Amino acid sequence: MYKACLVAAALLAGTQLSAQLPTASSGRLVRLDSFPSKYVSKRHIDVWLPATYNGRTPHDVLYMHDGQMLYDSTTTWNKTDWQVDETIGRLLQENAIRPVIVVGVWNSGSGRHADYFPQKALDYLPAAIVDSLYAANRQSGQSVFNNQKVHSDLYLRFLVEELKPMIDKQYKTNTGRPHTFVAGSSMGGLISLYAICQYPQVFGGAACLSTHWPGIFQEKDNPVPAAFFAYMKDHLPDPATHRLYFDHGDQTLDAWYPPLQKQADEILRQRGFVPPALLSRFFPGTDHSERAWASRLAIPVQFLLGK
Repeated sequence: MYKACLVAAALLAGTQLSAQLPTASSGRLVRLDSFPSKYVSKRHIDVWLPATYNGRTPHDVLYMHDGQMLYDSTTTWNKTDWQVDETIGRLLQENAIRPVIVVGVWNSGSGRHADYFPQKALDYLPAAIVDSLYAANRQSGQSVFNNQKVHSDLYLRFLVEELKPMIDKQYKTNTGRPHTFVAGSSMGGLISLYAICQYPQVFGGAACLSTHWPGIFQEKDNPVPAAFFAYMKDHLPDPATHRLYFDHGDQTLDAWYPPLQKQADEILRQRGFVPPALLSRFFPGTDHSERAWASRLAIPVQFLLGK
């Protein structure tokens, strides 16, 4: 358990890194430096344009959280990355997916947890419990929320009202729901699910890898998963027009997830999410890391963008 909490803490601590532009192994990267917002703190946006992008042919758009961890291991805190450019570049070369650009949205460092925790799930908890969540610490003693209130509704407004219009204006994109996707891991998985629930008219699919259903870093007697599941029952989008991908391993922090993902899968099925609208995968022996997510990234990408 201690190792799992260290992994999670490192994900947060590692966000305050060099602002060096990553180097793409295929396609090219464009940095939108310190992108301003009236809703959340400014942050870098790293847009990956594949070799297929010529400014004339419309491309779908995949928005990904924790953008500093996506493309280049030499610029990340733990010297690993998602290998987004390699994997999606290869799938495009193989003609396995539709043309797509990737918008990597950097996390805000100390505000990451407050950005990514699904805000309306708190409405399903008594006020005293919410107060206790804000007082919760990691095993290291560091505050989970870093003394910030959850503001994921504002984070989603930033994505939908500020970032997406700019991306659609600056690049040749397919702008509609069937061509707009969101993805992330851990807390990034939670905010990806929250995004498609809150804005089903904007996002047509979400990929949620190693979704951090506990919400905080407490495995037992934790009220948060039940609140997330209650929110899901009330707010999941229409399975006729949306796709959802989930996965998890069973090592390090992922060891907490198998029983929780089972509960989530049952709710999804009750709400009509069955194949081909749903894909939920278990990867035994895999942990909570960029290496693990990179090794299986092709699966959710093809699920969302396959021809």
